[in-house]
Amino acid sequence: MAKKIIFMGTPLFALPILKSLYQNGYPISVVYTQPPQKSHRGQKIKKSPIQGISETLNLDFRTPQTLKDNHEEYEFLRGLNADLAIVVAYGQLIPKNFLNLTKRGFINIHGSILPKWRGAAPIQRSIMNLDGETGISIMKIVEELDSGPVCNIYRVKLELNDNAQDVSEKLSLLSAEKILDNIDDILDDKIKFVDQNHSEATYAKKIEKSEGNINWEDEASNIIGRINGLFPLPGAFFNFRGERYKILKAEIGSGIGKVGEVLSDKLEIACTNNQSIKILEIQRQGKKPQKIGEFMLGSLIKKGSVINNV
Repeated sequence: MAKKIIFMGTPLFALPILKSLYQNGYPISVVYTQPPQKSHRGQKIKKSPIQGISETLNLDFRTPQTLKDNHEEYEFLRGLNADLAIVVAYGQLIPKNFLNLTKRGFINIHGSILPKWRGAAPIQRSIMNLDGETGISIMKIVEELDSGPVCNIYRVKLELNDNAQDVSEKLSLLSAEKILDNIDDILDDKIKFVDQNHSEATYAKKIEKSEGNINWEDEASNIIGRINGLFPLPGAFFNFRGERYKILKAEIGSGIGKVGEVLSDKLEIACTNNQSIKILEIQRQGKKPQKIGEFMLGSLIKKGSVINNV
């Protein structure tokens, strides 16, 4: 008898995994994804990437606002009698009473080397923390967030210039590959899940926009980690004469000067301990992204200016 698989996911990160399962013949009985959201201006309704691909592949999908205390969805899944649920960045907690509704439980692909960086923003936090590596963990979902036993971990080296968008794409494609190496053994109950060392757990709390505000008193490497970790959203920024400037790409420079001082016509800015940051791409508030050479042609920020974030 064919196996029944439930897939739960929402953002672009989850899309290659769903496509990989579908293209390799795994029967997806139903897809769960977050409901469509209004755009920033409230004019258009924006579907999630997973809803979009589900429609393209003609897969049944459901978009409940929440699973908590949702008797209709509980009864639907109970009646489905599925073999396995695979959860990838769904965006909702799975209630405890749902977790026994499939024969092999609910499996999550999490974007970190567990138990490090449990929580909402593991990729961003690992980059901002200047970690040397990250990865994916295939784990069984339990009631406590990201604390279930793990069957496999796959590691990826982090370079200083890797940003969150690049790393997310790498981990997504890695997940699409590695789920195929694990799913049959999970379905056949032939794989071992090992408990995490909970004493070593760290938490990747949700990113707040205010975290993008650059402090030039910080070390150059930490500023680069913030720029890369928060790219593309919400972005790292500074304020100058009442306007916000988002730094899209930068590297460590060699200039020395007063903290916050613009050291060159290429927008190299001094930070602490005789270090500096060379900005390579920037976006002025309300304007399009620009390479630094183009930006500086008409910029109010000149060599000798001091950026103190006001």
